[in-house]
Amino acid sequence: MSTNPNAASGLPVGRGLLYLIVTGAAWGTAGAAASLVYRTSDMGAFGLSFWRCALGLLLLLAGRGLPWKTRKTRQVSTEPPARRMVRALVTGLGLAVFQTAYFAAVESTGLAVATVVTLGAGPVLIALGARLLLGERLGAGGVLAVGGALAGLAVLTFGGSAATVRPAGVLLALLSAAGYAVMTLLTRRWGRGGAVDASDTTVGAFAVTTLCLLPFALHEGLVPHTAHPARLLWLLCYIAAVPTALAYALYFAGAAVVRSATVSVIMLLEPVTAAVLAVVLLGERLTAATATGTLLMLTAVAGLAVSEARGAGRRGPIPV
Repeated sequence: MSTNPNAASGLPVGRGLLYLIVTGAAWGTAGAAASLVYRTSDMGAFGLSFWRCALGLLLLLAGRGLPWKTRKTRQVSTEPPARRMVRALVTGLGLAVFQTAYFAAVESTGLAVATVVTLGAGPVLIALGARLLLGERLGAGGVLAVGGALAGLAVLTFGGSAATVRPAGVLLALLSAAGYAVMTLLTRRWGRGGAVDASDTTVGAFAVTTLCLLPFALHEGLVPHTAHPARLLWLLCYIAAVPTALAYALYFAGAAVVRSATVSVIMLLEPVTAAVLAVVLLGERLTAATATGTLLMLTAVAGLAVSEARGAGRRGPIPV
């Protein structure tokens, strides 16, 4: 039987691309907000991750039925409960590994190396997995776009810096990239197989991730000390609402209908947004490396997005 994955999920590819672009930009604000949290309190990485997921889960439960949950998926959700539970468990574990290993990599080897290894390895692992497991062809243009995006990421993160590479941190970053790849590939695979509710995917994944992070956050300390409780609360609410609840809901909806390699490259908008915020809001200097890396990555993202939107109309039904 042949099924059009876009029809199955009830979401057009063009809207899925828009959702992913918003997600990448929103994720890019999380780093700046987290830096302000660390400046405002003694909250650690596990505590921040736990509250990010726990508060995000509450917001998701309060906002069921928002734009990413389309009318069509509400009417035709045919997924068996057992499969829904397995999907939530696996996605949640992938999300927990992705977030936690990345924070550990940043602590071990620094932000620049952790970012370039995690976000650089992600598109490669996803492109290979999509080719082997999903039969998705990247094509010559796609290969060039991925190469350009990785080059831009390297220039953006390493340009003008004296980064120190530590093997343990690199291994943690690769583990983070593997968690991200598993999450993306499975979301795409399940999106092909029938009516998958993006809202249920996100809620289930965040419930699993919150439970996974709880013991580590308890060990580290759940309640931080701060001289500015109102500022800390505002920052936590922002992190939970925008780069978490909103962004991940849009991510799971978009990743179900857009080719996996395209998803991974569009998500490189995260470091681009972070770099722009560092210049505009945090007063960092705009260097030639920042400008060049940003331009390369934006060009790659735009090229793949246009190619994906055009190709969606030509590919037609895809066997599943």
